[in-house]
Amino acid sequence: MPKAPHRPNAKDKKILITGGAGFIGINTARHFLKKGWQVTLFDNFSRKGTDINIRNLKHEYKAGWRVVRGDVVTNINLLEREVAKADAVIHLAAQVAVTTSITAPRDDLSINVIGTFNVLEAIRQSKHKPPLIYSSTNKVYGALPHYDIVERGERYHFKNKNIQRFGISERELLDFHSPYGCSKGAADQYVIDYGRIYDLDTVVLRQSCVYGEHQFGVEDQGWVAWFTIAAMHKKPITLYGTGKQVRDVLYVGDLVTLYEKVLSNIKRVKGRAYNVGGGPKNTLSLLEFLPFLEREMNVPIKHSFALVRAGDQPIFVADTRLVTEHLGWSPTTSFLEGFVRMREWMDNHKDALKPFR
Repeated sequence: MPKAPHRPNAKDKKILITGGAGFIGINTARHFLKKGWQVTLFDNFSRKGTDINIRNLKHEYKAGWRVVRGDVVTNINLLEREVAKADAVIHLAAQVAVTTSITAPRDDLSINVIGTFNVLEAIRQSKHKPPLIYSSTNKVYGALPHYDIVERGERYHFKNKNIQRFGISERELLDFHSPYGCSKGAADQYVIDYGRIYDLDTVVLRQSCVYGEHQFGVEDQGWVAWFTIAAMHKKPITLYGTGKQVRDVLYVGDLVTLYEKVLSNIKRVKGRAYNVGGGPKNTLSLLEFLPFLEREMNVPIKHSFALVRAGDQPIFVADTRLVTEHLGWSPTTSFLEGFVRMREWMDNHKDALKPFR
């Protein structure tokens, strides 16, 4: 009789996380370590805070994980060897800021497009072809200029009642705007098409504003964390545009729970892209967040206004009905609960966060 294919038990399953020492990466590692997976964190440590995240992980878990210092763009052979050992890959390594993509578009393209291509090629050429989750972005939909918006109070609203009620769905046409939108969008489509052409188990998650512990937010990216860090150190905050921009915010713990659900149901969801965020029940404008911060942290916050940034979406809210239908997933952490967890972590790392301004 032919030998049955090896199906790893929970205790010997191996997951490779590119960008594993970053904000989402370290939270993903912690989640899968709790579930008994063997975790490899592949990271080039170019982002501030990654060393601190690894030190924290060492205090929490003495075994079951390893760090590989490598770059998805330049260390192709190393990447291929690590993919060959993995039962699943979560690709988080990326250039993540629109502003940086505008000032350094070549680097943005190299990291986001070539880096993702290298991950896909490593999977395609491996013997067992592990499933891949790709961390995409809502920026693949562009600035959404075809939707009329109205101002009410301190936030924007979609004039279209259906979009206002449910958010932006996966049926929305892609419209890459900014080098970042182009690079992440191109990688997004590569992941979908590689799954189709080479019969790989790939899934794209177009993520909205994620926040939580281990996030070293800066002004250019991670606005919930950045505003909180600035308030903690009594630094003024600049709002680019009116401040009425609305986002749906998603606690990182809910996101990494979704990663596990995707891998557990990979044959059902392979080849798909899902919009993933806090959804209509977890929306927040920049102006609404400031008084919330003042109350929660008991500090006055000075803020000023500057010109709106290129490609900024006046509103983005993810319609999460498709991922809920297919996987039974929806956010379970309220913004207040998630914020308290993030702030407690920040309070314990106040000195380390100080330079991030």
